[in-house]
Amino acid sequence: MTNTNITLTKAIAPIRICDIGGWTDTWFAGRGAVFNIAIYPYVEVQIRAVNVGDQRDRVSINVENYGQSYAIDPEHLSYNKHPLIEAAIGVMSIPSDTGLEINIHSAAPPGASTGTSAAVSVALIGALDTLTRGRLTPHEVAAMAHSIETEKLGLQCGIQDQLCSAYGGINYIQMHAFPHASVSPLFIPNRVWWELEQRLALIYIGTPHSSSDIHKKVIADLGEHAENDARLTELRRLAGLAKNSVYDGDFDGLGGIMNANTDVQRKLHRALVCPRFEEIIEIAGDFDVLGCKVNGAGGDGGSITLLSDGDMAKKRRLLKTLADHGYQALPLYLSRQGLRVWR
Repeated sequence: MTNTNITLTKAIAPIRICDIGGWTDTWFAGRGAVFNIAIYPYVEVQIRAVNVGDQRDRVSINVENYGQSYAIDPEHLSYNKHPLIEAAIGVMSIPSDTGLEINIHSAAPPGASTGTSAAVSVALIGALDTLTRGRLTPHEVAAMAHSIETEKLGLQCGIQDQLCSAYGGINYIQMHAFPHASVSPLFIPNRVWWELEQRLALIYIGTPHSSSDIHKKVIADLGEHAENDARLTELRRLAGLAKNSVYDGDFDGLGGIMNANTDVQRKLHRALVCPRFEEIIEIAGDFDVLGCKVNGAGGDGGSITLLSDGDMAKKRRLLKTLADHGYQALPLYLSRQGLRVWR
């Protein structure tokens, strides 16, 4: 490429854990309520844009986590390598005389059931937005990321992951009619924020999951009129209780809600809480953990959020025991901010 007028854009977006009320943010639930928490590690996107004139394969993509680099023609996309990335590039209408070198990285492992794919879409759309006229709001970025996954690619997906990634922080999301929702950030004292951050742990069971496949199993089990299913009604209620517990700084209450949510996941489908999650929950009980929430859709892969009782020495012994059983504790810091884009 003959490079002139080079611009470098960077974007980061957090991932999501502890999604109380998840499953109610879906098309088949109709309406919903979700409490969730945005965390570091972020997804990172870096885009180098150059003027190249009219040429094919003018977009190069490097997906660090997969060790894959390839070039595409944004005017003739096939969605055959990394569909979410390729679809986002297609939707954002890159100027025809602009070439892009895109680098994407996530410190969280793929398929960790922490909304990583949504964070990739949010960060990529946010970065690409700087190349077009006007600017998208965080809510618009989240809506576009969700529509790419569901409408463009035909995948099963709720709305909460994209919203959490775009907004950051601790949120209470109310979906009035799929996919339209309001997002209410929770503003809490620093002492509660710091204590929550210290007590939480994110445990990866070592294998990825496919949320779209799990969605299909749950949809089949719920059948018609899922909106009024008692299990989804309970999940909506638990989301509101989680919000109130965090506002009150009630960690015992939040832990009980996390356990109750995981129990409803078991009732939704036996495949949602696999034997490895059950083993982690059993070990956690030996260390007086207050709550265990299987993240996202659950299944035979992904991660689980634990809320300890505040004894940090005991928490460290728990993490060592889990590591001895082959489970990985991922680094976790609460993210006050959502999507960030700069040049």
